[in-house]
Amino acid sequence: MEFRTLRAFVEVVRQQGFSQAAKVVFATQSTVSKAVKQLEDEIGAPLLDRIGHRTRLTPLGEVVYPRAVKLLADRADLLAEIDEVRGLKRGTLRLGLPPVASSSIFGPLVARFRALYPGLEIKLTEHGGDELTNLVRSGELELAASLMPGFDDLEWQDVRREPLVAVLRADHPLARAGAVDVNALRDIPFLLFSEGFGINRLILAACGRHGFEPEVAARSSQVDFLLELANEGLGVAFVPRMLAEPARRAGLGTPILAEAETEWRLTMIWRRGAYLSHAARAWLDLVDASARSNSSFD
Repeated sequence: MEFRTLRAFVEVVRQQGFSQAAKVVFATQSTVSKAVKQLEDEIGAPLLDRIGHRTRLTPLGEVVYPRAVKLLADRADLLAEIDEVRGLKRGTLRLGLPPVASSSIFGPLVARFRALYPGLEIKLTEHGGDELTNLVRSGELELAASLMPGFDDLEWQDVRREPLVAVLRADHPLARAGAVDVNALRDIPFLLFSEGFGINRLILAACGRHGFEPEVAARSSQVDFLLELANEGLGVAFVPRMLAEPARRAGLGTPILAEAETEWRLTMIWRRGAYLSHAARAWLDLVDASARSNSSFD
C-alpha cells in the first residue's frame, strides 16, 4: 500500500471529487483516478461510489478513510522527527492561516519569525477555519490558526480574543447603538463570510438560539468587500472589533454584538499528541509571547 494512493483517495473524499482533488495534489485527474483504482485493486473492493460527477464512500471506504488519514498524519510526523534527529539547519513550517485578520495579526509575527530563524521556511496555506482544521488532522499542516476548536483530537494555544461587531450603514436606526443582539437584526439581510469560516458558525448559532434563520444577501472571504457591501446598504456584516476600524473611519455603525458565545477567539491548533518540529515549537513560542503582551487577554 503506497502513501501516494492513500493521499489521492483521501483528497478525493475531502474535495468531494476527482477534479478538485487533482488540483490539490498537483496531478492530472487521470493520475488521481488511477491511483484510487490501484488502491481499490489492492484492497479488493470499491472504496468510492461514483455517482455522476460526485463520489461518496462505500461501507468499506468508511472504514479505510479514517485509517488512511491517520497513516498520512503519522508519516508526516515521522519525516519531521527524522529531520530533527539529523539536525538539519534548514526546515519548513507547514502553517495554515485564515484570510480574516491574517495580515494584521500574523504579518508582524511572520516577519519576526523570519528575522529570528532565517534558515527556516514558512510554507503558508490559506483557507477558512474548517478546511484548515481538516488539513491539520490529516498531517498536511503542523499548525493552523482557527477559532477555538473544542475538539478532543486537537490541542490549542490562544492568539487573540475580540468581540464581534455588527457593521451597519450610517443611516440605519441601530448604527449608533452601543450594542445590539442578533434578534434586533433579524429583519436585515446578513453579509456572511464564505462557506467554511468559523465566524459564520458563531453568528448562525446565535440566530438559532433566537429561533430564526437569517436571509443571506452575500458571502465573501474578503473583509473589505463585506464592509463595502454594508456601506452600500445591502445588509449587516459581522467582523472582529479589531477589523472594524476602517468602517468606523468611514462613518459606518459598529455596535458590539451583545450575544453569549460569540466571542471571536483565535487560536493556533495542532493534533493532540503529534510530533512538533523545531520550527513549529519556535512559532508557538513567538505566538505565546505576542498573546501575553496583547491587552485583549487582560
